[in-house]
Amino acid sequence: MSHATTNHKMSAELEAHHHAFNDDKTQFGFWAYLMTDLVLFATLFATYAVLHNNTWGGPTAGELFSMPYVLVETMALLTSSFTVGMAMLAIFRFKQTQALIWFVITFLLGAVFLGMELYEFNHLVHEGLAWHASAFMSSFFTLVGTHGLHITVGLLWMGIMMFRIVKQGITHNNVRRLTLLSLFWHFLDIVWIFIFTFVYLMGAAAV
Repeated sequence: MSHATTNHKMSAELEAHHHAFNDDKTQFGFWAYLMTDLVLFATLFATYAVLHNNTWGGPTAGELFSMPYVLVETMALLTSSFTVGMAMLAIFRFKQTQALIWFVITFLLGAVFLGMELYEFNHLVHEGLAWHASAFMSSFFTLVGTHGLHITVGLLWMGIMMFRIVKQGITHNNVRRLTLLSLFWHFLDIVWIFIFTFVYLMGAAAV
């Protein structure tokens, strides 16, 4: 084996170790972020649990929300969790076109969810039930709105990553970023399941 070949092999091994080390640090940092986000949502859930009965004579959760509407909203987001998983499978198989198709579908489903959420907020405001109408409405808008803000960030992140895939292809850095994006998206889906159950289903059952 020549000296040049040996140096090339050692350089490739060092680069691989460097990537692995950086990936480990990035994943640890992202998991730490998700844990802090989990604490944030736990605090918002606790606040909602304390304040949701303080309606100041206004409608309760069961009287206010349309369950069929929220169910459609929920199915759109949960379906997007499946499609982002399919997109990541295509990424790991280096099928760029297939991955982009799945990401576009995921983006559209997320946009539908966000649009329905904004429509619900707008409807409540026009009914005179803005965030300052009661403690219940304040806690509702804060909890659901914070989740919606996260969805917005996720959509922006997804749009940027789709652009990067088109321009750069499936590179190591793009795969790492997409893996974190999919983890973030699944986290938001799990949080929404708790919101759907705790805010909407339990609110409807309390009527």
